[in-house]
Amino acid sequence: MERAVVYVTLFGLLLALVTTLPIKEDWDIYSFHINSTVTSRYATTVITSRVANRMDESKEIEFHVRIPKNAFISKFRMFIDGQLYDGAVKAKEQAQQEYTDAVSRGQSAGIVSSVGRTLEEFKTSVTVAPHKKVTFELTYEELLKRRIGKYELQIHARPMQPVKDFKVDVYIHEKAGISFINVQGGLSTKNLANAITKTHADKQAWVYFYPTEDQQKTCDSCGEQGMNGDLVVVYDVNRKASIGDIKKSSDGYFVHHFAPSNLTRISKNVVFIIDQSGSMSGRKIQQTRIALLHILSDLAEDDYFGLITFDGEIFHWKRELVQASKENLDGAKEFVQRINDRGATDINLAVLEGARMLNAHPREGSASILILLTDGDPTSGVTNLGRIKSNVKEAIAGKFPLYCLGFGYDVNFEFLKTMSLQNDGVARRIYDDSDADLQLRGFYVEVATPLLTDVTMIYLGGTNLTQTNFSQYYDGSEIVVAGQITDNNVETFIPQVVALSRNSKVTFSETNITEIVSDDLIQRVWAYLTVKQLLEKELQLSGPEKDKVKEVALELSLKYSFVTPLTSMVVTKPPGESTDVLHKPKEGGTHTNPQRGSGLGLAGGSAGGSHSFLTTSAIIQQAPSIVMHSGAAGRLHDDSHRRKIYPDFGMMPTAVEMFYEMEDDDLSTVHFPPTIVTATAPTTTATAPLSHRFLLKAENQSIPLCFDITGNERLKLLHSPSRELSVNGELDSVADGGFTKIVIRVKADLYIDIDVNNIIVRDGQTLTPHTGEELITAGSVTVIKRNKEVDVATGDIRIVILLHERHGEKFLWPVLRQHPSDNSIEGILALKPAVYEELQQTPSSRLKINEQEVDVDRSGAVDYSIVSRPTLGCWLVSADAALQRPLDDFIVAQL
Repeated sequence: MERAVVYVTLFGLLLALVTTLPIKEDWDIYSFHINSTVTSRYATTVITSRVANRMDESKEIEFHVRIPKNAFISKFRMFIDGQLYDGAVKAKEQAQQEYTDAVSRGQSAGIVSSVGRTLEEFKTSVTVAPHKKVTFELTYEELLKRRIGKYELQIHARPMQPVKDFKVDVYIHEKAGISFINVQGGLSTKNLANAITKTHADKQAWVYFYPTEDQQKTCDSCGEQGMNGDLVVVYDVNRKASIGDIKKSSDGYFVHHFAPSNLTRISKNVVFIIDQSGSMSGRKIQQTRIALLHILSDLAEDDYFGLITFDGEIFHWKRELVQASKENLDGAKEFVQRINDRGATDINLAVLEGARMLNAHPREGSASILILLTDGDPTSGVTNLGRIKSNVKEAIAGKFPLYCLGFGYDVNFEFLKTMSLQNDGVARRIYDDSDADLQLRGFYVEVATPLLTDVTMIYLGGTNLTQTNFSQYYDGSEIVVAGQITDNNVETFIPQVVALSRNSKVTFSETNITEIVSDDLIQRVWAYLTVKQLLEKELQLSGPEKDKVKEVALELSLKYSFVTPLTSMVVTKPPGESTDVLHKPKEGGTHTNPQRGSGLGLAGGSAGGSHSFLTTSAIIQQAPSIVMHSGAAGRLHDDSHRRKIYPDFGMMPTAVEMFYEMEDDDLSTVHFPPTIVTATAPTTTATAPLSHRFLLKAENQSIPLCFDITGNERLKLLHSPSRELSVNGELDSVADGGFTKIVIRVKADLYIDIDVNNIIVRDGQTLTPHTGEELITAGSVTVIKRNKEVDVATGDIRIVILLHERHGEKFLWPVLRQHPSDNSIEGILALKPAVYEELQQTPSSRLKINEQEVDVDRSGAVDYSIVSRPTLGCWLVSADAALQRPLDDFIVAQL
């Protein structure tokens, strides 16, 4: 079979969407859920869209979302007609030949996308049969960055039509305590504000956004096609004037958040270098003048400053830095009012002059800053970009940071970014919009108050460290370092921070590590930071050094399944799909799509974001389906029937099997780490004990294991002896469902009983029922109940209990959303992914599971951990073989 290839690209174009999306009257998005979990500033967000083709013919159905530019996609999968199509991250070069082959066959059809200032776009599509459904699920991760005293979690909602079941769930857990939390953005205004629920309980916070279909049409950018806007969760954590928060995992990774408070501000020396070339004419130069007037007004009296404007020449207000006295500021403002566009662009001369002014004015105990604002490429003087970067680096010599602000879409942002990184600064794009002056002022506020200079992060007994030297630390920001503790020996691990304050050297030291959290979380923070910084470093290098850094970044991207500029995501897709080849334009490029009638258009533009200058692709590749059939409930299918439907049925077991057609319920969706998902298998009669089927994810294979537990057994779901915490559940004996009751024991005589109707807290002999949506606190455990799910959190453990319903019968289904760091924790929910290899593949197959050979059969199971409840193919084994220990170890005598 010829293999078709679909490239799904994260676009980094920084421009507005200039066309209206078509109304999707032929397919229905009946569920759209966004779930974000933030732990220690690291956010994992899952977007799930369930779509049905309501027509009598096959339809192409789109999945079209926007994600933050700083995020890495780590998972994408689709569920179509009981089949899971999962993604695998690979080196981009591995897919290049398939990409070239697809183009040569004339199958290229680039889908044009565009993004705003802080978002990238992800889009794909799949053909769905008449009256069938598809579920899309996209996961992305990001480390939230602190700016001006707050973290911002940005969630963009644009499902393309009003959705009956639309939900955004945000959960935040910060061990240091949450000092405040607010909800902002265009989706928090007007009638939509009534759809937001916010709960704050010391170290935890929840935000729920459940707008009705009518409400989804009432925001500023909403309409008949539904919502199109941002929900921004803003928060900060409690701080003290110390070394900060240091968190480690049991396997020795650590992350250090350093943001001391109560420090004395340092006076600054700042030089503004303003492009006044002809391309700055009109609104750009007007907004620059407005912004500079406000910035000058914000200078403190003990600050010193300089102003340079440039085109093909340079123009000083004063040739030397002057104090920010009222008289000097008034004179500078008159100079700013007279700035007019003219001439060419000599960036080299202007930046070198700014560096000269700062070097000629050293002040002990002060911080120097150089800020360049330009909108174009160098066109006069030295125009070779490599030579300019070399000249600037030599002039600055590591003495102060250079911040480059690129105005508009025509600027060579990659050049500005590299020049900033080489000189301990950052580049920021200023968008040519009505609020450009606010953007300029907003950036200045971030660097307006230096508190420390020459910051050195020292970790005796640490290795594999991310960046540890920082030129300056500003009020409202944060320095984050991650690494590993050598030999995981905490006793020899000594963190220390040395820096210069206003008048003296200061040292921050502390020996206690404040928190132990999930192994996977800390590792992923370390990997995220390392990959980000390696990609930035690669920009600054050339030759073998560049190749070596790129190789390490690629290796980590593959290990942690990050879609970066160096990797692609390969996903199986049903046969017969037409090929889409999506390519991310480079910085300053334009991408058009004359071939595909997607209803999208593009008007000029440039890429942006932290890695937008490189191509990032997610490739969807055609592959044969796993053979599995979903028939009507209780309907028996023999081999001959299935062989007519599936020519490759020879791979299926010869035994007679039963499969179910799932029904749609209006249920809440949650998302969880890929440790274990559980499902219920059908029963042959209404009175026989129900055989509950559990799906155990496989670490090295795409097909999970499954095993059965019969009857109303009481199972140990989670047990932590050190925390005096246990979670047990009782399986239903006859109903076609899961658990009838789950009991959480917080300590010896404190229990939380959860059934399909109520939550009861048992404290000794006192029983307190809860039926509403109020926050419930029992010891260290917090519980909040919503429509059809219960959220349970304690420390770094988070469990979600879903309420499902089939054939009028309700049941509970527990899922571990956040895995605890304690290695002593055990239970069904704490099982690690299975490791197995296939020894043979016939209707009766044999697997090697953790060195033990077992006979298995190909079967199927319903996955109740996902609201769409797909039927997945699995290898059916005995419970003891799957668990690698006796099932009796997970059975308890009482709840």
